[in-house]
Amino acid sequence: MTHRYRSHTCGALRAEHAGGETRLSGWVHRVRDHGGVLFIDLRDHYGMTQVVADPDSPAFKTAERVRSEWVIRVDGKVRPRPAGTENKDMPTGLVEVYATEIEVLSQAAELPLPVFGEPDYPEDTRLKYRFLDLRRETLHRNIMTRTRVVAGLRNRMNEIGFNEFSTPILTASSPEGARDFLVPSRIHPGKFFALPQAPQQYKQLLMVAGFDRYFQIAPCFRDEDPRADRLPGEFYQLDLEMSFVTQDDLFATMEPVILDTFAAFANGKTVRKDVPRIPYDVSMRKYGTDKPDLRNPVEMQAVTQHFAGSGFKVFAGMIANDPKVEVWAVPAPKGGSRAFCDRMNSWAQGEGQPGLGYVFWREGEEGGAGPIAKNIGPERTEAIRTQLGLGVGDAVFFVAGRPEKFVKFAGDARTRVGKELALTNENEFALAWIVDFPFYEYDEEEKQVAFCHNPFSMPQGGMEALQTQDPLTIKAFQYDMVCNGFEIASGSIRNHSPETMVKAFEIAGMNKAVVEEKFGGMYRAFQYGAPPHGGMAFGVDRIVMLLVGATNLREITLFPMNQQAQDLLMGAPSDATPKQLRELHIRLNLPEA
Repeated sequence: MTHRYRSHTCGALRAEHAGGETRLSGWVHRVRDHGGVLFIDLRDHYGMTQVVADPDSPAFKTAERVRSEWVIRVDGKVRPRPAGTENKDMPTGLVEVYATEIEVLSQAAELPLPVFGEPDYPEDTRLKYRFLDLRRETLHRNIMTRTRVVAGLRNRMNEIGFNEFSTPILTASSPEGARDFLVPSRIHPGKFFALPQAPQQYKQLLMVAGFDRYFQIAPCFRDEDPRADRLPGEFYQLDLEMSFVTQDDLFATMEPVILDTFAAFANGKTVRKDVPRIPYDVSMRKYGTDKPDLRNPVEMQAVTQHFAGSGFKVFAGMIANDPKVEVWAVPAPKGGSRAFCDRMNSWAQGEGQPGLGYVFWREGEEGGAGPIAKNIGPERTEAIRTQLGLGVGDAVFFVAGRPEKFVKFAGDARTRVGKELALTNENEFALAWIVDFPFYEYDEEEKQVAFCHNPFSMPQGGMEALQTQDPLTIKAFQYDMVCNGFEIASGSIRNHSPETMVKAFEIAGMNKAVVEEKFGGMYRAFQYGAPPHGGMAFGVDRIVMLLVGATNLREITLFPMNQQAQDLLMGAPSDATPKQLRELHIRLNLPEA
């Protein structure tokens, strides 16, 4: 053996190596004692190999001492496993190593969480001892998948002519989006940098500077409350920008990149090749959300006309009293039983709703069953059934009111129907573009028009739309990409005209002086010849989460924070020393305990 630690990795040995010598180093995954013969599963980054030591082996005495997660070196002979003991689920499962020498390289103290078997463990323990948690096969595999996904995205962007640029991490505070993380300046007392929420302004400035086809796997920092699909602190996005492009150009450029990425890492799942473009308004009415899960075939429809003036007084009264009231139907194919309808009704009550009205159809009751069917009569019930394309064995649920008030609940009901009735295909990825977002919305608290999404988007119709249209009717060249109920990207064609920019902000209650103050760099740049440009950003973390089938972003991130936005491994955030505070001219004003 020439190398100090290994001639092969723990994932390298195959049947053709039988009869040869090997040297392996790695972690003891587990030790099994089979009638005095010891079996050690030895693990490293590359895989696992079974090591055998019997009482005749010179390594037996050492083998008796080793425990889980000790680091050892093993010299031995590669031999075929005895017939009937092969493990075809392991790449090395046709061979084993008969140990002739074992050297203990490092011992492990009693483990605060086990690696073998990956039992559930409190998250805070897992994060505090993340270096142990990362030894677990599933998490290790997820991280390696993430690495390959990022490398694949980078390669694909290079192949289609994009240039990778790095933008500053220390930058100016942004007034839009989430809260900034602020960094005090020692050289400029009382002033602060901010960590970028996104490279948004820089990438636009690169287009103004005459570059084209920018991309970056960019860290983004937002002081947000954590959720399962959103990490506190920092996350990564595939950020990109292009000049002289339309919305269609962007879609044509990026759709193949993302479809290829999903196909490469689908792990047996299918990837729908068709990526529909769904207007925001249509998405909200059909699916109750702007990030629909298209694996669920259920589509909602308005059925208001069937309840107007009907015998179902609750809905009929609401419709008569308010012209903005609508009734939406959530079809439930195969849901035609009272038991299922009652379960849905109970769920709705658990969501804070008074209940969930329904009709279902069964043999011999062509007019439909349930209280609503009895109240509106067979003719209206039949009209609803015909409109929705339902039949015997099916059901339908109803929500009523002003759509903006009930739309989220209706979308949740659709999702629940899809899951409860196993209508949602769990073995595929279904992507879509959501387009034509509203440019503005009405802020009820501030009692004024506000930007609905990205203030730097180009309004459809440009300056003319801003001057002549009701602001709440203006659409933006703003788009999201969604997959299986998650938003995985967002972007827009940018507003590159300083005059249009000022007008857009004026409608939202901010005058030219505010624009110059808050977006001075970009506003100034637009005075000197800005190309039409557009871009977007893909959430790398969410894409990986979907590809590996995880339900939490912490399962695909190396060193995440916990739900309280704390890094338990490194002990951050931590107190600053008095010297550090003095150098920064900062005096703490802490809340009273």
